[in-house]
Amino acid sequence: MKAAPVMAALAKRPNVRQALVHTGQHFNVNMSDVFFEQLGMQAPDVNLQVGSGTHAQQTAEIMSRFEPVVSEQQPDLVLVYGDVNSTVAAAMVCSKLGVRVGHVEAGLRSFDRGMPEEINRVITDQISDLLFTPSSDGNKNLEREGIAPEKIHLVGNVMIDTLVRMLPASTEHLPPDLPSRYALITLHRPSNVDDLAWLTQLMRTLDEVSHEIPVVFPIHPRTRERLRAAQINGAHNGLRLREPASYLEFLALQRKATVVVTDSGGIQEETTFLGVPCLTVRENTERPVTIDSGTNTLVGRSFETLRHEMQNVLAGRVKTGTVPPLWDGAAAKRIAEIVA
Repeated sequence: MKAAPVMAALAKRPNVRQALVHTGQHFNVNMSDVFFEQLGMQAPDVNLQVGSGTHAQQTAEIMSRFEPVVSEQQPDLVLVYGDVNSTVAAAMVCSKLGVRVGHVEAGLRSFDRGMPEEINRVITDQISDLLFTPSSDGNKNLEREGIAPEKIHLVGNVMIDTLVRMLPASTEHLPPDLPSRYALITLHRPSNVDDLAWLTQLMRTLDEVSHEIPVVFPIHPRTRERLRAAQINGAHNGLRLREPASYLEFLALQRKATVVVTDSGGIQEETTFLGVPCLTVRENTERPVTIDSGTNTLVGRSFETLRHEMQNVLAGRVKTGTVPPLWDGAAAKRIAEIVA
């Protein structure tokens, strides 16, 4: 969702050649292939086919497979996106080979070094040459960490570029069996789903909520494994477990949802743009603009707080927000101008 608009904007620039490398960090068909298809992206020029593993194994495998690609192709610039292991692994390879790096979605901070993504963000930003921030808090974070101001560019949110482009088409992908009101759930972070006792209690809480409003829960592959390990079925009353949704289907689900419960960073942003109440099941967020300006509320890992905020939404006491500056569908165009 982040790479597609940037590649499209760069393709319009004369004398710009680009190659797409897919690390294979996300390899499930519903978590990878369908995104290329729906976003109209070219097939990857290179697929490293890394697959799953521990953080160290995955990062090391990406580095070892990506280094020959960089050495062979000799790019002038490598763009990396977000905060996953692929991001920091590719950036480190380029840094050691003397190849310039541009980080799209730079400067975001949760200030929680216990999150693997936070380590990825901090390291990537320190070794990048161009830092493209989605919101002004990113600029402040980078300047505080000693990044030279001339490297930092406030461009807006490329996730919103894709959302704006794909929103009209999403209406055709709304599942036909949806009720008129529902809560949409998405959970995948190890800090949540790997805690089986907490996950069990969460499913009980969602089951309670489903007596008041249907709960639609597309299950991430990691989460499904953990539910199986905890011997949780969960599909009863108004709680509806589904296969992972494609991008367009999930966008349609978000757009029509009464409330979204998530631990995903990108969904905090998308719900803010869509004006849908979002309850984030985390103690912190690297996207504070979604709280300060948007529709997002942190509920931590407290089931009592989650129930309370759910009751507020169901009673019509919803948090209204505004769309942050430069979340206008033109962030990729700004990046392409700077790169060119």
